Amino acid sequence: MGGVESFATPRMVAARLRGSDFDDLFRLNQDSEVAKTMGGTRGAQETREQIERAVAHWDRYGYGLWIFRARDGGGFIGRGGIRNVEIDGAHEIEIAYAVMPEFWRRGFATEMARAFVDIAAQAGIDNLVAFTLPTNSGSRGVMEKVGFRYEREIVWADLPHVLYRKML
Repeated sequence: MGGVESFATPRMVAARLRGSDFDDLFRLNQDSEVAKTMGGTRGAQETREQIERAVAHWDRYGYGLWIFRARDGGGFIGRGGIRNVEIDGAHEIEIAYAVMPEFWRRGFATEMARAFVDIAAQAGIDNLVAFTLPTNSGSRGVMEKVGFRYEREIVWADLPHVLYRKML
């Protein structure tokens, strides 16, 4: 797929996640509202490990997670991207996103997800998955708005999740 390290959407700029993004990612991981959608908060060490995994994923696959900032002023909005995962023994390519609560219900996650679908399609990926906790109606709505369809229940990170899929 190779190397879309930065891009822009109508309201955001995205740049490949790096170690220098620790403070913003840690703030996202510590936010109590975000934690409800992600299965709990993540501490400093977990955030460092998350960044290490993200950097290694980029190095291995040429794509991964991006940090998103507002085009007007550069404020941190969230993180998201395209990553390889294994679900029930099968290789899948997931889109993932997490947005700071002050940006919820304003279409930012949908804008991210649409960009991920476009980037994946241009790279020749033929299908994507997305998943969330069953109670995360906001994320489920984003998935449905960009054409993902409910497929089944799964367990991810020892928690029940719902899996959606989009054929490209």
